[in-house]
Amino acid sequence: MATNDYESVLKMLEEITTNARQIQEQLLGEILSKNAETEYLQGFLHGQTDKQLFKKNVPIVTYDHIKPYIDRIANGKASSDILLVEPLIGFSLSSGTSGGQPKLIPITAESANVTAALGNLHLSLMVKHFGDLSQVGKRMELLFAKPDVETPSGLKASAVTTRAFKESSFQAILPKLYTSPYETIFCPDTKQSTYCQLLFGLIQRDEVVVIGSIFAATVLRGIKFIENNWRELCSNIKTGKISDWITDSGCRKAASLILKPNPKLADLLEDICSCKSWEGIVRKLWPKTKYIGTVCTGAMLQFTAELEFYCGGLPLVSGFYACSEGAIAINIEPLSKPSDVSYTILPNTVYYEFLPIKEDCVTDSQNQVQLNTSRHKDTETVDLVNVKPGQCYEILVTSPTGLYRYRVGDIIKVTGFHNNTPQFQFVGRQNVALGVDMERTSEADILKAVAEAKALLDPLGLILTEYTSYGDTSSTPGHYVIFWEIKPKEGNNNNDNGKELDPKVMEECCSKMEDSLHFTYRMYRKENIIAALEIRVVKQGAFEALLDYFVSNGASLSQYKTPICIKSKEALNILDSRVIAKFFSPRTPIQDN
Repeated sequence: MATNDYESVLKMLEEITTNARQIQEQLLGEILSKNAETEYLQGFLHGQTDKQLFKKNVPIVTYDHIKPYIDRIANGKASSDILLVEPLIGFSLSSGTSGGQPKLIPITAESANVTAALGNLHLSLMVKHFGDLSQVGKRMELLFAKPDVETPSGLKASAVTTRAFKESSFQAILPKLYTSPYETIFCPDTKQSTYCQLLFGLIQRDEVVVIGSIFAATVLRGIKFIENNWRELCSNIKTGKISDWITDSGCRKAASLILKPNPKLADLLEDICSCKSWEGIVRKLWPKTKYIGTVCTGAMLQFTAELEFYCGGLPLVSGFYACSEGAIAINIEPLSKPSDVSYTILPNTVYYEFLPIKEDCVTDSQNQVQLNTSRHKDTETVDLVNVKPGQCYEILVTSPTGLYRYRVGDIIKVTGFHNNTPQFQFVGRQNVALGVDMERTSEADILKAVAEAKALLDPLGLILTEYTSYGDTSSTPGHYVIFWEIKPKEGNNNNDNGKELDPKVMEECCSKMEDSLHFTYRMYRKENIIAALEIRVVKQGAFEALLDYFVSNGASLSQYKTPICIKSKEALNILDSRVIAKFFSPRTPIQDN
């Protein structure tokens, strides 16, 4: 990218953030005037396009509210102009809602261009801070495509990243700018894909200037994959032959073109990997690397300490904030520490409203933003330019793709402004209790799963008295830990030794919970992105000790409720110190609904 090119893009960023109010008003006007006669808006506005009428009559909705409209489009059972006038080119397939099933979000040619523009803006910021690295080396990024889902209408649903990987413009630059061949990105077996992408990245180590993936958890998994498999990787490099268990034809074809016997490189890598400590290993394996490009904020913040250990001081760059519903924001200070990152909202992509969260966001001892959950009933929405620093909000979007006053489900904390556009930190998902990767599990999901599993205790004469949960990411992959306090229905009330617990029944409780969890969790378990669920049985009185801890720290005894998910290290230690038995799910969960 030429200097004048990136400078013009950054100048445009300054213009849109300065003129945020006018751009937002104009964008909403265009969306309403273009789509006023659609079936959806016609039912609320009767052809009118007034902003105040829009806010008064059009309801705030979740995906469940608009799903019937989208299903009609996807099933090909309805004419056009249901949600929007512009023709669709497909659907964006989300990773999964907090309820589990992936969402179908309409895509138009215009929205696809907006997503591409976000990538160009991010690239311009990288050129500003690191220079044009495309002229000096390659990116070793772990990239994974998922198969498209063809809907009855003929329109295809695919992940945003998969759609990008299929673009001819991406395929044209792939051999020059990336170490991963096309065949490895589209390999359906994630283990084979990971192995080959890392193998080819090691072979081209002297060309690598950027390492990354979409999310920090994936980068960390990649590093640990090398840690566990470096001897085999080095053997492949030494002999010039790929392992027999790599059976994917595309991966083997790519290997035949890249993999040649190189004993010298293999010996060098063996020396590096056999060192006592893997601290700073990324710099040693890829010495020309300038930064790690991956999202380290929000749910990914938990992985940054371990990444920093492996990366030896390389900047961790969280480039942008996007979701299936739209390109939301950009990080204009990419050298900020992950815990300090604030994203700058892009006012020209979607029309924003913000639902204030009645209780404030607070900062915990690790300087991470936490949310004191509170429903926002009878609260007026706030326009983009009128949000207040320090306040938490839930994001609503009205987009050119047929979403109107749509609750994305993300909670943010406004940290300030860049020109006239707000900046924010991501706090979390509305109603989400657990997540160890990119899955989102709600309190309702956990309640349902526990209800299903605890029924298995009845034949043992036991009852579940208390429970809570914890996302354990101390090892990779992470897994769900469910703390259970159990007591006999009759007889001996001392269950501290755990002898009355039948291991087979308890393991089945673990499996029953997993079977009851949502689609995305079960899919991630199958692919070993999440490890087996664990139930830790605690001695009687453990949850009373937990209550004492929260009350001693200011909680009201009259209003105390056992948290569905434990986030405090101190609270976790209270329960862990009282564990009397541990059980794991012995199988992967059932995949069909």
